[in-house]
Amino acid sequence: MEIIPLGDSALVVRVREQFEDAPEETLNEVLRVFQLLQRATIPGVVELAPAYTSVAVFFDPVAVLKSNGAANGVFDELATRIRSTIVPASRRHRRRTAANAPRLIEIPICYDAEFGFDLDRVAEHTKLSGPEIINLHSTGEYRVACIGFVPGFTFLAGLPRNLATPRRDVPRKEIPPGSVGIGGAQTGIYPLRSPGGWNLIGRTPLKLFDPAKNPPTLLHPGDRVRFRAITREEFESLKQ
Repeated sequence: MEIIPLGDSALVVRVREQFEDAPEETLNEVLRVFQLLQRATIPGVVELAPAYTSVAVFFDPVAVLKSNGAANGVFDELATRIRSTIVPASRRHRRRTAANAPRLIEIPICYDAEFGFDLDRVAEHTKLSGPEIINLHSTGEYRVACIGFVPGFTFLAGLPRNLATPRRDVPRKEIPPGSVGIGGAQTGIYPLRSPGGWNLIGRTPLKLFDPAKNPPTLLHPGDRVRFRAITREEFESLKQ
């Protein structure tokens, strides 16, 4: 485990060096550290953000100083508290965390050409037909590795290797909410209207981000996700 500064009010707890070599094991370890830090409620910590191989810790330097004194500096004080939280507790919590099965969420997707703007581009790159792309994408099982870029955007690990397609050279200025895309070796869902450079292959009628709800995101890091192909008519009936 490595703890490195990220500006003057954040640090990164690097849990693993690589994600691709052992994605399930790495994600489980990152989520375990994330949950341990959540439970610890370390004074001064205001937000935690798990990613592929690390957990970002955002903090209020003044609050850390007031609560702990931080004679050796804010970063060193916080790093010490984090290590004392994670290292002794990791073995104790490992079995409990592993026993908690992640949620399995089904996401309906309409792969019609009206929504799959880049199906032809993916087909050209992968040498697969449209139906083959849809079948492969909709029959796999994915894991929410992290959420970011815009509120609620889900980075999903588990894309079949033969579907991997480089991002577009020129990103679109505006992508409709619910658009499902492929970016390199990942797939993901745009929850809000935003710019983006992923290859769009479909759209879900579900609302993935709602600031009025708690939590505001439909999907959470660690969730398992399955896609279900739906017709255009089903899309309209499910539209929220």
